[in-house]
Amino acid sequence: MAQPRFPKLTPDAMSPEQRAVAELITAGPRGEVRGPFIALLHNPAIARHLQGLGEQLRWKGKLPQKLVELAVLITARKWTCQHEWFIHEQLARKAGLDGAIIDAIRERRDPPAKGDEALVYDFCRDAHATGRVGDKAFEGVRARFGLDGAVELLVVSGYYTMMAMVLNTAGLPLPSDAKPPLS
Repeated sequence: MAQPRFPKLTPDAMSPEQRAVAELITAGPRGEVRGPFIALLHNPAIARHLQGLGEQLRWKGKLPQKLVELAVLITARKWTCQHEWFIHEQLARKAGLDGAIIDAIRERRDPPAKGDEALVYDFCRDAHATGRVGDKAFEGVRARFGLDGAVELLVVSGYYTMMAMVLNTAGLPLPSDAKPPLS
């Protein structure tokens, strides 16, 4: 694999602002600067804002974790983001998302989703297909999770789209030089 386009900064190579953001990220639930934040730290003002948004979406939102991870996997598959898929497939399984749903999304098939998983799948599928969620999918999510839940799900889809673009462009190797999980 080619060299990453955004090298991982050592503390000595960081500006004071980069160091402050790296410390903020490290002190939070991520525990270290990794993944897209290796690239994003090259613009510390943006990294600061995005880490806060990501922390809200992953650890402080109203949607159950397995539904957040489902939305992330739909996004990772849409953008064929190896890094995002590699990390979030593990998190989805840990959160209890059915492996058959994960496998179907990986293979670009409609998953055997029911209930909340089907609502999230239909909503995210619409968002990624057209940039607009259709009435039926929107109403299903709104009825189940409220307008705040619908906004959260839209923002999860948009945030992880942005992170997929950062990761795909950055050219970071997968952890432990793992084989790319998506074809």
